Amino acid sequence: MSGDEGEMLKARLPGPVRERLQSLRVKDGRATAVLDASGLAAGQREALEAAAREALGGEAAISEVRVAMTAERDGSNPAAEGASPPRIIAVGSGKGGVGKSTVSTNLAVALIKAGYKVGLVDADIYGPSQSRLLGTEGKRPVARDKRLIPVESEWDVPVLSMAHLAEPGQAIAWRGPMASNALVQMLEGDWTGVDVLVVDLPPGTGDIQLTMLQRFKPDGAVIVSTPQDLALLDATRAMGLFDKAGVPVIGLVENMAGYVCPHCGETSDPFGIGGAQSAADERDCRFLGRIPLDITIRRDSDAGIPPAAGQGPQAQAFAAIAAGVTEWLEKP
Repeated sequence: MSGDEGEMLKARLPGPVRERLQSLRVKDGRATAVLDASGLAAGQREALEAAAREALGGEAAISEVRVAMTAERDGSNPAAEGASPPRIIAVGSGKGGVGKSTVSTNLAVALIKAGYKVGLVDADIYGPSQSRLLGTEGKRPVARDKRLIPVESEWDVPVLSMAHLAEPGQAIAWRGPMASNALVQMLEGDWTGVDVLVVDLPPGTGDIQLTMLQRFKPDGAVIVSTPQDLALLDATRAMGLFDKAGVPVIGLVENMAGYVCPHCGETSDPFGIGGAQSAADERDCRFLGRIPLDITIRRDSDAGIPPAAGQGPQAQAFAAIAAGVTEWLEKP
């Protein structure tokens, strides 16, 4: 696009977008706009981004629109004033499908209800889910002094996830170093005011876990498993990784433990029961509690409503787990 064409395009943008526009580049049908979001509230930032996307997307020569937003610091520098960095709690599992992300979300919400200021990092780069679980889909973080500002959720949990950085539905086909760099960006975000940072790790013991242990050694780890022997075997491997790295295992959570029939009230245990508690006892590790296999948890989670934010038995299960973590956090 020539200079004259670029100026004509800028002139057609809405006033609020034009006033905040720092740069605009159009190449091969792709428009990349950088906007200054300094001083804007979350809703105003979203409205500004939407206006830019709508205006640029309406141009015949543009088939794809990318919007980046930056902001200047407000002058305060808590780090310089001696603010302590947040304590990091990693939530891990040896395998996928055990409900680790659901536990991470609801642990964060339950800790907030217990009086902590809690942030959440979705470190599952290839399969991020925290944007859905916290109802923040479609939101984008802004950058300030090259640091990402976490997205605010309705549940008072600031969060960063690859789902906030990638286009919806986009496959993240990255090699290990790129995924590790994404994790570093999120963990080095502006977590000012956060006491505890919960990190939802991907399953297994690969690059992301190693990067985390090497560069951002967690203060402690929570391990999630189902009662199945296979899941417990993998959970034990995850505990071994943290042990080797010198990271204390706070405790073990047994998820999908018991199903109460909504019609007859009878409890069944399709995945078994008590396996996680036995595994915790064998390793002299705290058993933090059980979470039932409950359709309410699935339904609310899919709707972006953390069950821990409520008052029912599901919330009580997560509160009990958070109580064990709180006790560990408050040890001298």
